[in-house]
Amino acid sequence: MSAAQALPLAVACLWAIAANLAAMLPSRDNHRSCATALVVIGVPLLGWTTYALGPIAGVAMMAAGASVLRWPLKAAGRRLKRRFGRA
Repeated sequence: MSAAQALPLAVACLWAIAANLAAMLPSRDNHRSCATALVVIGVPLLGWTTYALGPIAGVAMMAAGASVLRWPLKAAGRRLKRRFGRA
């Protein structure tokens, strides 16, 4: 593994550690601000990881991110369902 491949993987691991630490901290806004920051940082990181390591690593990282950020995903799904209906 070259340095160009190891760096995005290391940053992705740091993102996962930060996400777990953010989940452990008490929050008055139900972790909404932490989740927003994690999404803003995680989306470009997902692209970088996919570009450097390939689509399989990108899908694995996307699944890991979705497991960490499951409540924002559920809220987005509810908003989409409410907006477009069940059609």
